[in-house]
Parts: sequence; C-alpha cells; structure tokens
Amino acid sequence: MSDSVQDVVEVMDRVRATVASVIEGKADRIDTALIVLLAEGHLLLEDVPGVGKTMLSRTIARSIDCTSRRIQFTPDLLPSDITGVSVFNQQTREFEFKPGGIFANIVIGDEINRASPKTQSALLEAMAEGQVSADGVTHRLETPFMVVATQNPIEMEGTYHLPEAQRDRFMARITMGYPERGAELDMLEHHGAGNPLDSLRPVTSAEQIRSLVATVHTVYAAPAIMDYILDITEATRHHEDLRLGASPRAGLHLLRASRARAAMSGRDYVIPDDIQALAVPVLAHRLMPSAHAQLDGKALSDIVTGIVAATPLPERG
Repeated sequence: MSDSVQDVVEVMDRVRATVASVIEGKADRIDTALIVLLAEGHLLLEDVPGVGKTMLSRTIARSIDCTSRRIQFTPDLLPSDITGVSVFNQQTREFEFKPGGIFANIVIGDEINRASPKTQSALLEAMAEGQVSADGVTHRLETPFMVVATQNPIEMEGTYHLPEAQRDRFMARITMGYPERGAELDMLEHHGAGNPLDSLRPVTSAEQIRSLVATVHTVYAAPAIMDYILDITEATRHHEDLRLGASPRAGLHLLRASRARAAMSGRDYVIPDDIQALAVPVLAHRLMPSAHAQLDGKALSDIVTGIVAATPLPERG
C-alpha cells in the first residue's frame, strides 16, 4: 500500500467517523457521498422530507474546513440568485460582478426540484465545467467543488422533474431511507437537546482534499476494467426495459467513482467489485424505463443490478 493511498484511508476514516456521529446507521450512504467528493462529482439525495438529506450534506460540509453555502430552491428562485449578477457601482461607474450561491467549495442545494427547469439549468455549466459565465466573462469556481442537492419524490406537491441533462451531471444518487429503530432511538437521545452540528469541528481542509483528489487520479484502472465499464454502459443502451441508456459521461463517472472507492479501500488499483458496488448509484438515475417496464413496475435499480449480473467479469490479465 503506497503512502499516498494510506493518506486517503486515514483522512477519509476521520471524515467518515465525524459524519457518522451525526448521521447514524447510514454507513453505506456516507461512504458513497465521500466517494463522490474524492471523485470530483456531485451528489443527488432523494427521499421524503425529514430523513436526514440536508443534515448529511451540511455535516459533510462542516467536516471540511472550506467554504459552504446553502441554496433553498423555491419556485420564485432566479438563475442569477445561483450564478450571480452584475451590479452597477455608482462610485466607479462600472459594473461589478456579485457572486451567487454557487461560489463555494460545497454547495447545498435544498429541494432542487422545487425550482423551475430554467433555474435548475443555471447549475449545468458550473457542475460540468467548474465555472460560471456572466456578461461574457468566465469565473472559475474554487476546488474542491461539489454540489450536494436534495430532491423530494416527484409525486409530492410542488415539484418539477429534473431534466435529463441535469440528472446526468450528478455522479451518483442515493436515497436515505428511514433509519432503523435503534439508530432513530440514538438520534432522539443525543440530538433531542440541540443541533448536533453546533459541536462539530472540521477534521480536514480543502487543501488536503485537493491533495487526496490528485492521489485518486493516480489509481490504476486496467484496460480490462475499462472494457468492463463499457460492456455495462452499452448493455443499458440496448436493454428492452430501457428507452434511454447510460451516456458516455455516465461511464466516465463510474470510472472516477471506482478509483475513489479503491483508494478509500486502501488500493491503488480498481477491481470489478468497485464497479459492481457503484453501478446502481452512478447509473440508475440517468436511465429512463420503457413503457412496458413502467407498467410492470420495474425499478431502475433492479434493471441495473440485472445488467451487472449478466455482464461477464473481465478476465485476469
């Protein structure tokens, strides 16, 4: 095990323990969120209100000594509220750019699907390219940059569908689910008297996260692993239960996330287990079921699981 990968393990263990002290009984969700952070991706948290979506994102932000901002998405939110706006300065007689809520290391987008599609689209350039263009000027966003957005189920009142292009920008989607009874009892005992975030202290810095991200880039993925990813993504494009398969960006995100998972596991190389573990959270939210799959009530996660199970494992080189 190389020293650099060991650094990833040690730092992320500290972050994981800090987040787990607030979000109890959700170890797998926490791990996926931290994988997305190291892989320079963005995370979509989807579930009913009150199960800890916003708390998870705020806890991750608090665990890292970096800038964080929260944007509450509402039907009247404007794109300029997110990206920023140019304001005329009476003293200098010039326009000055006032940065919007997107200018932070970790941006918490609360209830993203309550805003209009036009406002949601304001995130596209920032999430894909790490920059914002306004009045012909490009403004770079500081790294690490991660959008952690929460979303209510589409059948709930006052929600809009996320456009396909928007969903494709998110590296992974996870659902929180209700906590187990023991974890919920611990929450009542420990968090009933106050906000658990008040006593939380950062355990790493933005600079250190940037260093760990650079280490993740060096994790080796063999040609057979690349072929394995392509076999899975191509299978989604020809599957009878899907009318929209995985994009090339989806395959790239799956590779980056697999590298991050390998590093967090103490390895400097990717194995098929990494891909299998991440296929559902990385791919399922980008896909669209066919009409007969919807009528049969087939879940996208089950379809992806079936595709992965039917895809031959790469041969040892």
